[in-house]
Amino acid sequence: MATETVAKPRTSLRVGVQKFGTFLSGMIMPNIGAFIAWGIITALFIPAGFTPNATLAALVGPMITFLLPLLIGYTGGRMVHGVRGGVVGAAATMGVIVGTDIPMFIGAMIMGPLTAWIMKKLDKVWEGRVKPGFEMLIDNFSAGIVAAIMAIFGMLVIGPVVKAFSNGASAVVEFLVNNGVLPLTSIFIEPAKVLFLNNAVNHGILTPLGTEQALANGKSILFLLEANPGPGVGILLAYAIFGKGLARASAPGAALIQFVGGIHEIYFPYVLMKPIIILAAIGGGMTGIFTLVLTGAGLRSPAAPGSIIAVYAATASDSYVGVTLSVLLAATVSFLIASVILKSSKTPVAENEEDGLSAATSKMEALKGKKSSVSSTLLGAGSVAVMAGPVRNIVFACDAGMGSSAMGASVLRNKIRAAGFPDVKVTNSAIANLSDTYDVVVTHQDLTERAKPVTSSAVHVSVDNFMNSPRYEEIVELVRSSNDENASDGGASAGGSGAAAGAPAPVSHGAHVAGAPSADAAVAPSDILVADSVILNGTATTRDAAIDEAGQLLLARGAVDAGYLDAMHEREESVSTYMGSFLAIPHGTNAAKDHILKSAVSVIRYPDGIDWNGKPVRFVVGVAGINNEHLHILSSIAKVFTDKAQVAQLEAATSVEEVLELFGKVNS
Repeated sequence: MATETVAKPRTSLRVGVQKFGTFLSGMIMPNIGAFIAWGIITALFIPAGFTPNATLAALVGPMITFLLPLLIGYTGGRMVHGVRGGVVGAAATMGVIVGTDIPMFIGAMIMGPLTAWIMKKLDKVWEGRVKPGFEMLIDNFSAGIVAAIMAIFGMLVIGPVVKAFSNGASAVVEFLVNNGVLPLTSIFIEPAKVLFLNNAVNHGILTPLGTEQALANGKSILFLLEANPGPGVGILLAYAIFGKGLARASAPGAALIQFVGGIHEIYFPYVLMKPIIILAAIGGGMTGIFTLVLTGAGLRSPAAPGSIIAVYAATASDSYVGVTLSVLLAATVSFLIASVILKSSKTPVAENEEDGLSAATSKMEALKGKKSSVSSTLLGAGSVAVMAGPVRNIVFACDAGMGSSAMGASVLRNKIRAAGFPDVKVTNSAIANLSDTYDVVVTHQDLTERAKPVTSSAVHVSVDNFMNSPRYEEIVELVRSSNDENASDGGASAGGSGAAAGAPAPVSHGAHVAGAPSADAAVAPSDILVADSVILNGTATTRDAAIDEAGQLLLARGAVDAGYLDAMHEREESVSTYMGSFLAIPHGTNAAKDHILKSAVSVIRYPDGIDWNGKPVRFVVGVAGINNEHLHILSSIAKVFTDKAQVAQLEAATSVEEVLELFGKVNS
């Protein structure tokens, strides 16, 4: 559970800078492809390019002047207020573009989010007050008026201010270069990277200024101040040769990921487990920058991620030698410094090397504020990573977010509450509605790979039995260890705990499909399950026939149309709806929700059982749900089927009334 000591660090200046940098990165990174496209066109077709072409070079100016800032403004606006925010943000960004004669990236990063925020606040003012039939009129004109006003404001006020700031920052950079002190920026940049503070500097200052320099000179040194993979790979190579235990064993793989994959954060734990190693990163960074200054080398566009492949892809045509030397010399110097430190240490890096790296990985994730996607690489493929904080938010995801996930979430929720953690939020969702705000994501084993890309910061648990999977006990133990540990440590992550890694998500997130209440809190309408939809002796003898029989009951109730039955079969072909405990709950796909007319559930018992993809099924529950009205009944069904005695009563029931009674008067 969250305590005061957990919350306090999140109000610190460091965390504030992290969040600001993450927000800036969120505007830049999705558009890196457009930056690369501009860089390729620039490298090929400008007069100093590989294949000069005046006609095609005409693309360069409009892309950097209009396209890139508008993309940034739209992305920033969308982050704040969805597509509506993106549209007004892009329109307002046009004001700062027209009001200046330099690439207006910083202006776009201001105008996009600011305009979207204003639009969001104004939308709340008249939310629910607009008369029916006037919604579109109000929405469109309010957006147009706000965008027009902010475009004028951007042109007359924000543009000139940003231009003055940009000119001043450029003068500072020019001063540093002319006086040979630019390498000293590594004293700030390298520690900032390990503390995850670099995004604010890189995306807020270096990328905009570097792009402006690249437009004028065809390249910029600023793109490689932070992205140079040399310092990190040098440290990892030193650990691979002179390290001990797990740190030495994992360093070669980490070096490959860092140098080729561009994931720099993988070397941060090696620095955190012996902080003096940061001197190696600083020394390597200074050497790399000094080499770039001497050779006049630079990149045409940002290198993201900081992979050697991305670096070479963005290197200016006359800078390959300088960039290569910069990376090699940076790696060499950091390797030498780190080697001396490791060899001269009088005490081991850690009394237990595995615990030391585990603790450092935990510390890195705590600094980052979320689970690291590469932590499992550091700790070994078979190990479980370390929690950066308590588990607060678990989601059970399935294709439609309707049946399987609701049932599984109810079972898991009951187990976690029984373990004494009622404040841990367990919800369910369709995979299409997931966001990267959860600590733990539970899915059927056939759906895990679909869930991972959108929830990369979470622990992923795959199950094949929704009712009584042994993985549930592992999740309960994870909740217990992470929450007990954080409570006793006052919110600090303890190293080597063996808990799984996961970022504490805000408690406000994670509602089932657009913020609905949990299954236990939902109140079902009185006609979701009626006697006419309960059959004690089903006639089907195959899985597909049983799905048809359950679907026909829903169709007869007027709850669905015929298209929903087809979607029930489609869902079964993609992922089985077998839940365990002799239960299957066929339902439609996420795309079939338009075929649901009202919420309803059908229950059919098959005393002789049915072969359900090799699993014995005696109870089939057909599900169709709108606005989560069916969650209460699924929760009740889940409670019944996790109790062997109640399952036996269901099997022995002689009347429909007994079945309804066993489901706990779910219609009340």
